[in-house]
Amino acid sequence: MAFFRTVSFGELIPAIPGAGVMLRTPVASDYPEWAAVREASRDFLVPWEPTWPADDLSRSAFRRRLRRYAEDQRSDIAYAFLIFRSDDGALVGGLTLANIRRGVAQAGSIGYWIGHPYARNGYMTAAVKALIPFCYGTLRLHRLEAACIPTNVPSIRLLEKTGFQREGYARGYLCINGQWQDHLLYARLKDDPEPG
Repeated sequence: MAFFRTVSFGELIPAIPGAGVMLRTPVASDYPEWAAVREASRDFLVPWEPTWPADDLSRSAFRRRLRRYAEDQRSDIAYAFLIFRSDDGALVGGLTLANIRRGVAQAGSIGYWIGHPYARNGYMTAAVKALIPFCYGTLRLHRLEAACIPTNVPSIRLLEKTGFQREGYARGYLCINGQWQDHLLYARLKDDPEPG
């Protein structure tokens, strides 16, 4: 059901600027830098992500990923972004708005990853803060959701710093690193006050 949808994008969404970062839809030419950051950060990322397929960092897997992103965007069910540092254009991570539900829900879920060399420097906080107005304004969503493993303290801090409120605890919620993991559930509503 797509009622309330008021936006239609072609292949690319305009870049979204933030404080020291820029969010942009991934393109084929991003592959070398994306693969390098992901490979260099593998040990850092694996505990917090679904199991990586054997060919996850291959060019063909990246092309498949881009096709899926484009189809999801056309169907208004997900929007994927890479995060670039503003001062030098370095790719620092990724952010996805997924599982968009229209109709009476008008909601979506955010997921994110940051390259190990760029962690805990405020880039993801800036990226989430930049994405929020896009979600509520351009996409006209009412609710943003996120989930994180209870031991992922940096992710908990990120969500709370960007105005998400803890709403619950889900047992065996997502299969992360090959195991069904419990998650803390967070949400932020369009009319929630800005944090701080």
